[in-house]
Amino acid sequence: MTEQVEWRFADTRVPYPEALAFMEDRVARIHAGEARECLWMVEHPPLYTAGTSADSRDLLAPDRFPVYETGRGGQYTYHGPGQRVGYVMLDLRRRGRDVRCFVHKLEDWVIRALAEFNVFGERRAGRVGIWVPRGGGREDKIAAIGVRVRRWVTYHGFSLNVEPDLTHFQGIVPCGISEHGVTSLWDLGIHVTMEEVDAALMRTFPEIFLDPGETGEEGWKSGFEMPI
Repeated sequence: MTEQVEWRFADTRVPYPEALAFMEDRVARIHAGEARECLWMVEHPPLYTAGTSADSRDLLAPDRFPVYETGRGGQYTYHGPGQRVGYVMLDLRRRGRDVRCFVHKLEDWVIRALAEFNVFGERRAGRVGIWVPRGGGREDKIAAIGVRVRRWVTYHGFSLNVEPDLTHFQGIVPCGISEHGVTSLWDLGIHVTMEEVDAALMRTFPEIFLDPGETGEEGWKSGFEMPI
């Protein structure tokens, strides 16, 4: 049940290597049955991450912020202050062994949390992440999704733009998509705090991730990487 999941909230900005080390250790301990599933909400100092399919041409300002290679799928993304990064470490052996279903639920979770602030995020075919229509055919990305699964335990997760400095995204082509922009809750005029965002995520998590005994379509590899 969802009460078996540990929620953690970092009260200082977490260096990216520290976050990776924590996830690697926690995933191993979850797989070994030595630790509970974990949802870790953090902020990072300004940085760029490169997924396994990152194109060096999309790193437009290589000296602007530190750049970290990461084991998740996908391309370049930005993390920084004012952005809620949710690291999601769940055991899919208890949740159906269906990676596609997990990613769909992760998207639904972020969409449901945004709806608490009357922001209607949407999926787009061929474009991973959560998008907000801005009118006149314009669509901006408000949240990125990037996961990896090791021996059926998930890690990495999502990043939701609350009030980051949106100019920081200009140092990369976010997720390799140049024809659309990025936005945030504050950019949309929704001046909420990080604590209010966390509360919305906590309220909506059990609506999406129900009984870990539920099953789904099997057959996906446990070494799956999901782009952002």
